[in-house]
Amino acid sequence: MKIIETEIPDVLVIEPRVFEDERGFFYESYNERVLLEKANIIERFVQDNHSRSAKNVLRGLHYQIKQPQGKLVRVVIGEVFDVAVDLRTSSKYFGQWIGVHLNAKNKQQLWIPAGFAHGFVVLSEYAEFLYKTTDYYAPEHERSLLWSDPALAIAWPLEEEPIVSAKDRAGKVLKEAEVFA
Repeated sequence: MKIIETEIPDVLVIEPRVFEDERGFFYESYNERVLLEKANIIERFVQDNHSRSAKNVLRGLHYQIKQPQGKLVRVVIGEVFDVAVDLRTSSKYFGQWIGVHLNAKNKQQLWIPAGFAHGFVVLSEYAEFLYKTTDYYAPEHERSLLWSDPALAIAWPLEEEPIVSAKDRAGKVLKEAEVFA
């Protein structure tokens, strides 16, 4: 596994070592010991989630203000543009975002620690998205940061207006959102 730092050092791209031949491919998608040794990820994962979304569906930007979740995310079919926004007021990166293309071909994963809002937009006909979380889903603590907040100026690679849920359309702009200390 190769660990690639992003502009926000706590957010990491994880690139697996892929073994491919005429039969197909194999790679190790998760190894607790390797992530601890190479990336100092000590968190314990308690839940796996799997979603499928159509082209132009934009999900997010989600976070839990209590029971915050670290997420290890990847795409197994299709392609997404995946975004993490730092909501930790104690961080020098507060309010900044990272965007990464994740797809079935590059097999990369993104580690997003607790304290970040997370979202993605589907770029392919559809995408299947898998992610591990470090805490359980708690709908009473879930919040949405507005994906189109001008203060964030996220460069979503959109060709048309995205398909967004009512909950996500009602997301808060950063200056009104609940954030982390």
